[in-house]
Order: sequence, then C-alpha cells, then structure tokens
Amino acid sequence: MTEELKLPYLNAYLDSVGSNYRHGANFAVGGSSIRPGGFSPFPLGLQVAQFLLFKFHTNTLFNQFSNNRTEQPFKNSLPRPEDFSKALYTFDIGQNDLAFGLQHTSQEQVIKSIPEILNQFFQAVQQLYNVGARVFWIHNTGPIGCLPYSYIYYEPKKGNIDANGCVKPQNDLAQEFNRQLKDQVFQLRRKFPLAKFTYVDVYTAKYELINNTRNQGFVSPLEFCCGSYYGYHINCGKTAIINGTVYGNPCKNPSQHVSWDGIHYSQAANQWVAKKILYGSLSDPPVPIGQACF
Repeated sequence: MTEELKLPYLNAYLDSVGSNYRHGANFAVGGSSIRPGGFSPFPLGLQVAQFLLFKFHTNTLFNQFSNNRTEQPFKNSLPRPEDFSKALYTFDIGQNDLAFGLQHTSQEQVIKSIPEILNQFFQAVQQLYNVGARVFWIHNTGPIGCLPYSYIYYEPKKGNIDANGCVKPQNDLAQEFNRQLKDQVFQLRRKFPLAKFTYVDVYTAKYELINNTRNQGFVSPLEFCCGSYYGYHINCGKTAIINGTVYGNPCKNPSQHVSWDGIHYSQAANQWVAKKILYGSLSDPPVPIGQACF
C-alpha cells in the first residue's frame, strides 16, 4: 500500500526513538484480534487507545517545537495536527478472532460471537471518528480454511475439503463474518455521512490466488516454507533434529510459496494480493487506494 502511494514504510508506534511519523504510524500487532483475550495482549481497543495517546502527544510536541534550526528536524518527523483528519485509517483485523474461537470453542459458538465482535469493531471506528478520522479503508478477512495449518489440524476431513485442500466449513465461517462486516460498513456510512468507508474484498483476492497457484508460479497452497506441523510442531525460526532428520529449516524458494509458515502469507503472495486489491476492482465503492481520500 505504501509503495503504491509512493510513501515510506510506516514506523511502528512502539518504536518511537528515531522514527518519522509525518506519513503515518503503524499500530498493528502480530496475533491481534478485535476482542480482548485472544492470541495477543494488544486487541483493537488497546490499539485505538494507543492511537489516542499518539495523537495527543504528537500534537502537543508539534505545537511546542519552534521552527528554528535545532528543533526543525524533530518537528518535521511529527504529523501536523491537520493531518489526522486527512489520513487514511486502514483496518485488517478479525481473522484471529475466528481462529482463536475455532481453537477454543465450536464453530457454532464462533458464528454466534460475530455480532459482538463486530460491535466492538464499530465502537473502535466510532472512537476514531469522534477525534477527527474521516477516511477508512477496511479489509474483510481471508479464507481461513485455506491455511495449511487449518488443513493439517482439521480432523473430520471427509466431504469438507474443497478441490484446493481448503476446509469448507471454516471458509463458510469467514464468508459469514465478511457478510456481516459489509453490512456494518453500510451502517457506518449511514451513521457517519461525513466519513468515507471503503470495504475491500481481500477474501476474493486470496482465494483467486489459491485457486490458481500453479498458473501464477506458486507451488501447492498447502505447502509452506518455514517451520513444521507434520508430526512435530516446530515454530518458524527454530529447528529440531529428530531421528537424524532436521525439521524446521526454511525452504530455498520462498517466493514460490503462498504460505510462509502455514499461517501467514509469504511476501510474494502478499504482493500478489496487494496488486489485486489496490486498484478498486474488489472494493466497495470501486476506488483505487490512491483516490480513497478524495
């Protein structure tokens, strides 16, 4: 996204020393979910709270700094107060809520939890709107059933695996989440007519790649590059020697894999998906990322 907009990569909010936030800040956290109590201690509500602190502190600092030579470099690294109402607020969250629910409850319970998950999402957007946010770019969730991890650990496979090796009930769950998310985006538009909301169908982009991996130069979508789940659970970045065999070493051709570690997409796959979603053909309304703020 930043490459398409010809902007530098966003610095992380928690990596503030020496960072430049003039073009935005990244509040994303690995494993984060909308609701608290999931894989990460940084749910969406906490990320919004961090943003509110960021906005307050940067505005205070910006107004304190003068334009003299000593302070100018520091001032130039801060967002201007007026930038916050012009910024593009992007969201890609929700899949971990589904994944955590599937690991600890039943699929039926996860389906029942979707309205509450999205209610908390609604509240987060409202908080941002209340402090001046006006332009939102919202991704739906991907085909969670197509992750190699899902296939490996899904036991009742008979009749529930599609031609690509994806777990159909889990993809049905993701699609139900996306249906309700899209309905909520419509509700947000009605409640906040001064704001702009773009709903982005990441699910379709990712499933198109999975359905055409070999034609796009990738290996089977069920193969992954790093770590191991087959018999021995070894996280990516670690190795183990079992009966003389080394498990966990990364593959030699990561750019040919859709999945990096069985859960996350590879850089090559993410770039492929990004090209599909940035130009508006899978968005509602169908606007490219470069025009989302106009």
